[in-house]
Amino acid sequence: MAIDWENPRLLLVDSYDSFTFNLASLCKQSIPNCTIYIIKNDTFNISQILPFLPFFSAVIVGPGPGSPENDQDVGVIKDLWNLPAESIIPIFGVCLGLQSLGVAFGAQLKRLDVVKHGQISRIQHTGVELFQEVGMVEAVRYHSLHVVLVKGGDVEKLAWVDDGAENGLVVMAARHTSKPFWGVQYHPESVCTRGGGSDVIQNFWRLAQSWSIKTRRQVKRWNLNLENTLGKPWQSSPLASPHRSTPSQPRPTVATQILELPRMTAATVSELFGVQDEESPFVMLDSAAQPGRFSIIGSLMQTSLQITHFVGDDFITLTRGMQSIRESIGRRDVWTWIADFMGDKRVRNGHPDIPFWGGLIGVLSYELGVCSLDVSLNKDTPKKHPDLNLVFVERSVVIDAGTGRVFVQSLIPDDSWVSDTASLLTAASSPKVAPTTGTEPPQAAPVVTLPNKSRYIARIHEAKERIFAGDSYELCLTARTSISVPKALHFSGSTSWRRYQGLRSKNPAPYSAYIRLHPTTLLSSSPERFLSMSRPPNPIFQLRPIKGTVRKAPGVTRAAAEEALIGSTKEVAENLMIVDLIRHDLHAVVGEDVQVKQFCGVEEYETVWQLVSVIEGKLEPDTSGASDPDSQLGWEMLRTSLPPGSMTGAPKKRSVEILQTLEDQDRSIYSGVFGYWCVGGGSDWSVTIRSCFKFEDRSNAASEGCSSVENWDIGAGGAITALSDPDAEWEEMITKLTSVVGAFGVSYA
Repeated sequence: MAIDWENPRLLLVDSYDSFTFNLASLCKQSIPNCTIYIIKNDTFNISQILPFLPFFSAVIVGPGPGSPENDQDVGVIKDLWNLPAESIIPIFGVCLGLQSLGVAFGAQLKRLDVVKHGQISRIQHTGVELFQEVGMVEAVRYHSLHVVLVKGGDVEKLAWVDDGAENGLVVMAARHTSKPFWGVQYHPESVCTRGGGSDVIQNFWRLAQSWSIKTRRQVKRWNLNLENTLGKPWQSSPLASPHRSTPSQPRPTVATQILELPRMTAATVSELFGVQDEESPFVMLDSAAQPGRFSIIGSLMQTSLQITHFVGDDFITLTRGMQSIRESIGRRDVWTWIADFMGDKRVRNGHPDIPFWGGLIGVLSYELGVCSLDVSLNKDTPKKHPDLNLVFVERSVVIDAGTGRVFVQSLIPDDSWVSDTASLLTAASSPKVAPTTGTEPPQAAPVVTLPNKSRYIARIHEAKERIFAGDSYELCLTARTSISVPKALHFSGSTSWRRYQGLRSKNPAPYSAYIRLHPTTLLSSSPERFLSMSRPPNPIFQLRPIKGTVRKAPGVTRAAAEEALIGSTKEVAENLMIVDLIRHDLHAVVGEDVQVKQFCGVEEYETVWQLVSVIEGKLEPDTSGASDPDSQLGWEMLRTSLPPGSMTGAPKKRSVEILQTLEDQDRSIYSGVFGYWCVGGGSDWSVTIRSCFKFEDRSNAASEGCSSVENWDIGAGGAITALSDPDAEWEEMITKLTSVVGAFGVSYA
């Protein structure tokens, strides 16, 4: 049977890269009606993959970390260039794919003298084959290795870049002189590549068609049974679990009362709700500065359900008051369990102007995301903090800083608490009766234990060596600082609440939080929103990564901040890497419709200027299940996106594996996320940075007496790239610690 040019099938070989789905999307845009199947490079050996090749029109070899000379990095790719004559198929390689092509035919692999990660170069080309009718190319490069082709050999260059004194001439594209193999060193799928993206893929497809016609290559008719081995194709549909059936019973409603209280603050509501009782759970998500708008305060009850889970366990712990039970996850993972739980809690008729009607609030650890990547946890220290720690909030108050309105709401039918609380808040809005926090008595100075500087700098050098070797483009290296604080004597209030108020005062942030879900207490002044999902139907996912910060100071105007941030090759490159990584994560779940709404915009915050990008993804409105209120799509998106790319580097999986060897402790709560999942279907999560957290074992406290010392942990670090200066990276980490340790009365100024 002849090739079906109208409905081609592509096999994309993924080398555990964080840009693979961006490349798949580019192919879908460039080759009409194509179907793409994606496999890992170590899923099959060459003898196993040979029987599948006759069913495909072409192969795409994607980018990835590592070296083409390391079999573990390239897997089956190295064998694709030496197929028997009857099995040869058109192949297009990107980055690692091009390097592997070159090495297979005698090219010499070298390190660049000056690494190019997230940098844009003007590409020169021959104007033929891949570059036929292609004009100027400005392409994004992510590589520390390159190939030097054999003069007169089987592979010849089609494009190159002149790096001058840095690296000289570097091959950017090549072709095999007799076989249907082509490749590019740069990344055509990057959001900032111009001129060498879709048109080059189209030219590859034209060349593949021409070769197949000339050689009379045929493609076998597709057999759906092949999907039992290869999996289903990548396409514009959610990769979530099957949708649940719509329940026959009508959804419950939300009881809401709206108050006009422009002076009401989250702190006032929190104190009225008992935040100063250190023994009780409490949750508050606080928009303490622009661009934050809504603050959410939960009014928890003795019967409020707390859900906890440690990675590696096959059960969930459910706690109400002092009673706890374990529920087996069974064959499900924790994400499916939570999705099923929330599917049963959906409500209707909440107020459309606010994002939260009730639902889960809490924290997810960094290690929960690490396990989602199938990366093993190799730290020997016992885990203290649950990796998933959420509470189901039935009663809540939402403050809209934009309008001055206060929403009092309950999920409990006929709940008199709504009217009682409305009266309480109305009375408390008068300055004469507003709660006061008082003054904490003086106490001994805290003891701050910083990371070992020489060890941290040595780890930076190790990270850079891994980057130079091609294992990563960027590694977000972190370390932990601990603070021991003597508790004030003869003081019955909540010291952690006062510490939060100090943190909020010194570093007001749009995504602040006070979350006390035993055994964890989290105080956060995070500036970074991670992932939000609008309420169904047709939800929109948005991520807002921050890479690049300038602290406000006299003379640091917007113009000065823009020059320091947008004008910095290093800052823009760091941001670009994470933008491309996030696009990949979104494409993995929602399919093709992913847009960069803002690239490297400078945003003003209370104390800093930040380099912020905005990426959005959504399903097509008519996609089956897109508006299904019980869809697990949102939880799948969260699972796929963790840990936050801005806290790992790229490619994500390889970077996380490297960081596991460079960092001495689990990150735990730090660089995970905190936020909510609403019973209306929306959600909002922020990155746990500029934060501190403590562990308190109530069972030990009861048996051994209350400790006289509070022990807090603070994580901080920075994105290490080939351009990083180790001493400057250390100073950046100390700067990031300043606002948090300042809440404890410590200054490094």
